[in-house]
Amino acid sequence: MDTNKITEKTTSFKINGKLIELTLPPTFRLVDILRDCLALTGTKIACEVGRCGACSVIMNGKLVNSCLIMAYQIEDAEIFSIESLAEDRLHPIQEAFLQAGALQCGYCTPGMVMALKSLLDEKEQPTKEEVLTALSGNLCRCTGYEGILRAVDLLTQKN
Repeated sequence: MDTNKITEKTTSFKINGKLIELTLPPTFRLVDILRDCLALTGTKIACEVGRCGACSVIMNGKLVNSCLIMAYQIEDAEIFSIESLAEDRLHPIQEAFLQAGALQCGYCTPGMVMALKSLLDEKEQPTKEEVLTALSGNLCRCTGYEGILRAVDLLTQKN
């Protein structure tokens, strides 16, 4: 018996409302499943150790770093990636980011947007401290976060 060979397992889960069934090694990362298996490339890979938030998605109602989630953990999960937000037009969070100039290179933007969506799904009128806490797992090297805070103000009508 070759103990170095990982046995693949069929895993079923929902992504952006669609039921998916894939046969994968149990330790294949969710970020790789999204990008490589499902061509959902809006979720970005950056640090690969859960520090930057670029790969943030919502899984079972909670924000998670998809680089830290393994295939065996997504069985029967409901996952939403950045692609779930805009169908016919931009989601209000994405629109607010544009209006407020809340992005520059855009690499961190999907994770930031998903972090804010997770927060706003739970609390319609978050305080600045709650926003900062919600974004604390997301790093941006370009904007200094002021544009992102302006976007939240637009969303929550705190102009």
